[in-house]
Amino acid sequence: MTSTEPGGVGPPRLDAASFDPIGFLEDAVATPSHEDVGEMRELLVSTLERFDVDVRTDDDGCVLARSVSTSPDEGPHLVLNTHIDTVTPNVPFERGSDGSSSDVIRGRGSCDAKGPLAALLYGFLAAEPTRGRVTLAVTPDEEALSLGAASLTGRLPGTADRLDGDLFLVGEPTGLDVCTAAKGRFQGRVKLSGVAAHAAEFAGANAVAAAEGALAAIRTFDADADDHPQLGSPKLTPTVIEGGSATNQVPADCAITVDRRSVPPETAEEFRAKLAAAVRSETPDDVDVRFDLTERASPFLEAFSTDPDHAFVDAVTGAVRQATETAGLPEGRGGGVRPFGAATEASYFAPAPTVVFGPGDLADDDGAVAHAEREYVRVREVEVAAATVADVIETVL
Repeated sequence: MTSTEPGGVGPPRLDAASFDPIGFLEDAVATPSHEDVGEMRELLVSTLERFDVDVRTDDDGCVLARSVSTSPDEGPHLVLNTHIDTVTPNVPFERGSDGSSSDVIRGRGSCDAKGPLAALLYGFLAAEPTRGRVTLAVTPDEEALSLGAASLTGRLPGTADRLDGDLFLVGEPTGLDVCTAAKGRFQGRVKLSGVAAHAAEFAGANAVAAAEGALAAIRTFDADADDHPQLGSPKLTPTVIEGGSATNQVPADCAITVDRRSVPPETAEEFRAKLAAAVRSETPDDVDVRFDLTERASPFLEAFSTDPDHAFVDAVTGAVRQATETAGLPEGRGGGVRPFGAATEASYFAPAPTVVFGPGDLADDDGAVAHAEREYVRVREVEVAAATVADVIETVL
């Protein structure tokens, strides 16, 4: 059953115990979503409809489903979020062993982020909130521009916040750790404009030579920056430099592309203005300076942080530690509280308390896992994540 708007108390659902998160994950990984998410979205929607959940797909391709208690105003609105798109190239589904006693699912999206999706979906279907409400909000383009999440949260011109969440649990591969912060990522281009002249003459304004001062400003940009208590220091890296067009000419133009890994409370606009001023101060007056952020259709993913002592963090941490102990996972696997290693759509949900959590790893001792040819997730850890999400919902709602 599909409705125009999700939610309401609605008819009783089928028994959520009949939902198999591992079976769903196998189907999901076997469904390519690296070029088009349509088929994967159909799988998600049909699964929700099978359990009599009111679900809709909005104009931006997001899948939304909601479970509302009989006392919606007496508790928080918890939002479960992850994404269904994956990066290229596709890696076929395979299930087998990791060489020890662990059963694994391999293939593109197994850990980023269909494993986390399976866990969130299990928790949502098992939810029977007695207060507040829970929304499942699954976005279609996190690996690209995050237009779906930006529209849902009112970050795009002409849009409004349609989630209005109080707490956010974002599914990503965290190794079952509870991640309460992540650095942002900005990109921009410093443009130095001088005056061309013959290299034999003491004339013109050399834009390439002016890059010496610009690079010094970039190198010392964070010299006085304070470390963030969770994320440490910000990082600014020059990544590409271009300039000049002839070997016997004073070059009129030079451009330096920079990569910024930000920490709160820095915004993209604050960074742009501050770096432009810093480069200007280290560049000769006869060379013009301009610094622009790279144009994109959605806002940059800024840094976010949630207080590690927040009650919501405690709820997730307690649930995963109980689940890992019950499952007999190795000591130290899961339940840690730390920052996440990559930028995520969690950025758009801040400053509401936000936790990033899920099975699988961005990388392991042998190298990259997410986005790599060897992408995998351990079956038992997906089961632990599913039990954790269900427990968190029961605790919070």
